[in-house]
Amino acid sequence: MSHSTAIVTGASQGIGRATAIRLARDFGSVVLVARNREHLVETAKAVEDQGAKTLILDIDLAEKTAAKIVVDKTLSAFGRIDALLNIAGAVPQIDLFEMTDEQWDGGMALKLHGARRLTIEAWNALMKAKGSVVFTSGNSAIFPKAPHAAVGTINAAIAALAKAFSDRGISDGVQVNSVLPGPVMTGRRRSYLEHWAPLHNMTVAEAMERFPRDAGIARYGEPEEIAELMAFLVSPAARWMTGSMLRMDGGEVKSV
Repeated sequence: MSHSTAIVTGASQGIGRATAIRLARDFGSVVLVARNREHLVETAKAVEDQGAKTLILDIDLAEKTAAKIVVDKTLSAFGRIDALLNIAGAVPQIDLFEMTDEQWDGGMALKLHGARRLTIEAWNALMKAKGSVVFTSGNSAIFPKAPHAAVGTINAAIAALAKAFSDRGISDGVQVNSVLPGPVMTGRRRSYLEHWAPLHNMTVAEAMERFPRDAGIARYGEPEEIAELMAFLVSPAARWMTGSMLRMDGGEVKSV
């Protein structure tokens, strides 16, 4: 079994949970970070069933002290950090003209600043391990729209931040990339559709059919599909890839 260690944020659900479970095939230890301990325990069982050790850290990465706690506890438990996958963070989908300063700040606090602080805190350990970092952005970074302005703006900032880290990583020996998922059927998206559908005189099934069609794709993506891309990026096969923005979106954005 490998002695390598990966930290996965947002590991309680969706893409983060799927990624943690997938990485159990490649890493000896997986550190699971999110706010919901109950869900993290469920993820940990699935990871351990694949043969990896786990460390559960139920902590809010929006808090300024959280990054140091995560890194210190990871190094205390496993002695190294080989990969950091920044997946945590949901941004409110509120219109550009309606979103308040507090909502903007809340959206930035976890997904952007939480990932930034954690990457900086883990950097020395990643340098020692010649490790890898993945940031999670989204297609809206390329095509932001007024009804979801914060999502696009923050995703664009994350993509730029990843490129800045990758520039430093070339000399420091740390590989950094970002992933831009398209519409993925997570629990959060399902909850959104369950709320949205009755407000527009539609069933949830009709809403689930309409959104992919409007996006010009055949279906929603699955968290496990994004997890496979995450696993590739922190694998030896992708070692020469750094500073890249990789989209997996079923064809929603039809460009290179």
